[in-house]
Amino acid sequence: MSTPAFASVNDMAEKTITFAEIGKDLYAFTAEGDPNTGVIIGDDGVLIVDAQATPAMARGVIERVRSVTDKPITHVLLSHYHAVRVLGASAYTNAKMILASDATRDLIVERGEQDMASEIGRFPRLFRGQETIPGLTWPSVTFATEMSVWLGKREVRIRHLGRGHTAGDTIAWVPDAGVMFSGDLVEYKSACYCGDAHFADWPETLTKLAAYDPVALVPGRGDALIGREKVKAAIAGTTDFLQALFGTVQQAVARGDDLKTAYKAVRAAMDGPFGAYAIYEHCLPFNVSRAYDEARGIAHPEIWTAERDRAMWAALQG
Repeated sequence: MSTPAFASVNDMAEKTITFAEIGKDLYAFTAEGDPNTGVIIGDDGVLIVDAQATPAMARGVIERVRSVTDKPITHVLLSHYHAVRVLGASAYTNAKMILASDATRDLIVERGEQDMASEIGRFPRLFRGQETIPGLTWPSVTFATEMSVWLGKREVRIRHLGRGHTAGDTIAWVPDAGVMFSGDLVEYKSACYCGDAHFADWPETLTKLAAYDPVALVPGRGDALIGREKVKAAIAGTTDFLQALFGTVQQAVARGDDLKTAYKAVRAAMDGPFGAYAIYEHCLPFNVSRAYDEARGIAHPEIWTAERDRAMWAALQG
């Protein structure tokens, strides 16, 4: 049997974009499992949650923002450091602040260059117009655990609730509307990417997020969720995915299984309930590799490089 095509290099089908209002002057830019962007409109400006992968792609978001407001885009929040989320930030030429957690900035310093090369190699469609990327995106304002941005009278509470998808994940909460922008801490009918995850912490971080009791939530991938029951179901579904993955790998490590045997055990446990999720096949080898490391006591995720990506894929998918 031949090795499956690497990551998402063969995924070239364009997705249908939806730009939906999910609360008063709050919008979700979604595209059938591709990375989402959030839009928060205040009295005197707009805050963008996650900038897309390239300036060329970010301009697609800006066009839709301009269809609903002429207020300037004054702030861009990076929910975490991954290239597919942040490298489009230079398109927001009027932004006076690019915001991120201290931990996110530390990760850009440590592994931003390697991550950019890795992600472009894995999923070229999501980096359309990559020649427009001027380089790494650097936040201009960072915070340890929380801060508030005031868009006139509208407050956006920005919080680093704990580690999960990465060490620096950040949420945006709009208290006047009860709406949450979760970044990749929550996914909806999309696989969690866990290559840089902290499995032991992620479920507790989700518990803290759920305590806000959002009436609507924009996940990192998948449709915007309107209504408390849909939000709760998405949080529960994300938790189930993580526990199935890490629990299976922990059992494999306890048995003394090697990485490939652990990978086969995860496939047996997860292909049925989760195999139809967006980017499932792309994520699974990276997910099992990180879970295997953490289960063996490697607390800090190893840096993914383009070379490591290919070697791991050949070892597990060959």
